Amino acid sequence: MKPQKEKVCERVYLTFPKELVREPIVCWLAKNFDVVFNIRGSTVTAEMGLVALEIDGERAEVNRAIQWLREKGVVVEPIEKNVIE
Repeated sequence: MKPQKEKVCERVYLTFPKELVREPIVCWLAKNFDVVFNIRGSTVTAEMGLVALEIDGERAEVNRAIQWLREKGVVVEPIEKNVIE
C-alpha cells in the first residue's frame, strides 16, 4: 500500500512590495504548484499589498510554493493566531 502524503493548510500573510502589487502572483501560485488557495482578507494600495492566504496541499508542495513566493520578493509570514475564521 502506498503511504499517504501529509496534507497541510498553511495560513500566511503575504506582503507585496510596490513593484509586485500589479503582478498576478497568486494566480501563478495556483498554476505552478499543486496547491489550492483561499484568500481570507486583503488590503491593496498603489504602494503595497497585504493578503491573508490559506494554502492547502501536500506539505512538500506547500513548502515549495512558499519558497517560490519568497524568491519572487513577497514577504511570507505565518499567521500566529487565526483571527480570520
